[in-house]
Amino acid sequence: MQRRDFLAAGMAAAALAATTRSAEAGDSSFMNNVPDPLLAGHELPTFKFELEKSEGKVIGGSYGKEATVTQLPISKGIAGVSMKLEPGAMRELHWHATAAEWAFVLEGRVRTTVIDPQGGAETDDFNPGDVWYFPRGHGHMLECLGDSPCHFILIFDNGYFSEFGTFSISDWMGHIPSPLLAKNFGLPESAFDGFPKDEVYFARGAKPPEEPATPLQGWKAPALTHRYELLKRPPHRTFKGGREWRVDSTAFPISKTVTGVVLDLEPGALRELHWHPTADEWQYVISGDVNVTLFGSHGRFRTEPLGKGDVGYIPQGYGHSIENVGKTPSRVLIGFNTGVYETIDLSQWIAGNPADVLATNFGKPAELFAKFPHRDVFIAPPGGGGGDD
Repeated sequence: MQRRDFLAAGMAAAALAATTRSAEAGDSSFMNNVPDPLLAGHELPTFKFELEKSEGKVIGGSYGKEATVTQLPISKGIAGVSMKLEPGAMRELHWHATAAEWAFVLEGRVRTTVIDPQGGAETDDFNPGDVWYFPRGHGHMLECLGDSPCHFILIFDNGYFSEFGTFSISDWMGHIPSPLLAKNFGLPESAFDGFPKDEVYFARGAKPPEEPATPLQGWKAPALTHRYELLKRPPHRTFKGGREWRVDSTAFPISKTVTGVVLDLEPGALRELHWHPTADEWQYVISGDVNVTLFGSHGRFRTEPLGKGDVGYIPQGYGHSIENVGKTPSRVLIGFNTGVYETIDLSQWIAGNPADVLATNFGKPAELFAKFPHRDVFIAPPGGGGGDD
């Protein structure tokens, strides 16, 4: 058996044995740290899914397309959905029992209403570049505003979550006996005649008013807003080869389980080799062509080309990079299943060590490392180097 095969087999066997011992002991917290057998093979699995080319669920001019562990088995920590609503369409009132929802608006305008356990209800209007976050279990709806369709990307902090397994109000009420509904609301049974008997999913009606109507209970704002205007703010950092917008719970307090990034790269630029110690990474290519390279230890690496509408996934702690290999600027939406962003870049790691340590590690003269960057590069421009503008 070759060394790589031996190591992979050992990793898989150790993972299986540890999982078995943990299951027998009932230690679920330990099981979360067991290596994923999918990643223990001698080759890294694919981490790419062509989301926008998938079929999804289509009703009229609206659709929802998802990327979960079913479509992309490596993506166990994060799921994503591409959703488009036609004018007059609404993603009906619903909630998610197993995941929080983070969203980024690509096109058009969207109105949302969300209610929290304290009875606070917030209605917000969103434009391209805006973000929303709904904590797990909070009821909400999504509605297209205006005369043009809207398109947005949803990111969920659970890879096993399915958009098509949500709890919808029409599905619930449609399967409750009329006497129970009548008793619940204090109305005659006849009041529920003609209500949908099955899940509506995309409701269709008149275009909503430009100004939101007052809720039945009156206005009762929650303690924390669910809206953040990401692209209306200056970039988090700007470089010779690109720029980055970032929002986590430090700026958007309600978003306790998801961090979002919009990354722009000029042709030939590189989001340098790095890893995230505390989170998985989910990527959606808004525009351009990029190569994502994943490093998985024991000499294993894999490069996937991602184009517009494609999804990539990086497991927590795995080294990776993103390079614009096209002739036009690229833009990538990135989500992390953590409320606080953390990263360690390769240039940052090198710069954090003295030259004699690096010389011993690599077997090279210490003078060589004086030529390396003395700070974090983060984005390297086409000619190399990097740094903030």
